[in-house]
Amino acid sequence: MEFQHTACLGGGVIGASWAALFLASGRSVAMFDPDPAVETKVRSYIETAWPTMTQLGLTDHGSPDAISFHSSAVKAVEGAGFVQENVPERIQIKHETFAAIEPALMREAIVASSASGLTLSQMQPGWRDPSRFVLGHPFNPPHLIPLVEVVGNDQTAGGVVEAAQQFYESIGKTTIRLHKEVPGHVANRLQAAIWREAVHLVISGVASVEDVDKAVWSGPGLRWAAMGPTMLFNLGAGEGGLRAFCDHFSDTFNGWWDDLGQVYLTEDVTQRLASGVEAEARGMSPAELSQKRDALIVALQKSVADLR
Repeated sequence: MEFQHTACLGGGVIGASWAALFLASGRSVAMFDPDPAVETKVRSYIETAWPTMTQLGLTDHGSPDAISFHSSAVKAVEGAGFVQENVPERIQIKHETFAAIEPALMREAIVASSASGLTLSQMQPGWRDPSRFVLGHPFNPPHLIPLVEVVGNDQTAGGVVEAAQQFYESIGKTTIRLHKEVPGHVANRLQAAIWREAVHLVISGVASVEDVDKAVWSGPGLRWAAMGPTMLFNLGAGEGGLRAFCDHFSDTFNGWWDDLGQVYLTEDVTQRLASGVEAEARGMSPAELSQKRDALIVALQKSVADLR
């Protein structure tokens, strides 16, 4: 299932990023968003993203011009084999969108939602037949970060999750499959756990926002870009592997886990973090910081491409 014609519903940052990646892979894209300025915004996003994707070797077969814009979601999905839904994460909007597009979909089309805060089960009631609807949650920005979390359940038809994974992998993504629904899926929960302790370290006076961030990107974050934490700890004990690591460090980790902070994003905490980020940015604008982030991501991706 190559799905040569695709659709993106929602032209915000996530939808525009998905559209850029679909185009880069040689597919055509039909875009829907009610914003009158969506075409200008999305074309500008694609123009900015294209050189970056070219550096990663993703644009050899694609064209940034193979995109059309539509005034309704129904028109956008007509003839599309794969539909990536990115409308606002409010359940009523999701349900209304699904009910509207369902009669217009091709019989073999797959619809994947980018939702991060909603589960598949919460969204399925918007369908009469949810058998070809899956969750395909990316990590921002989708055209640069490979990860997609794919979720189906007992209402999903056989082979649909696998077909979605094959499609994503054909455009350069790395997929994981969740066997059980949980709020936030996998990566966001891991991210939330790390950030919770990062916030705790700041508000308890252990270190500044900048130094906590620095501790991540120059320390464990660099290793995590190579392998996940469990495999890295498996390697950390040499020939004894993970069992030896746990035998040696179980008391240490149990003590650390007992001491981890429980924090909430109150107004005071938010203000302290915002001040710390402002100091860390050293006058750079969000656009300049985003360019720096993307350049670093591209450099990392290129450096490990052959090793992967």
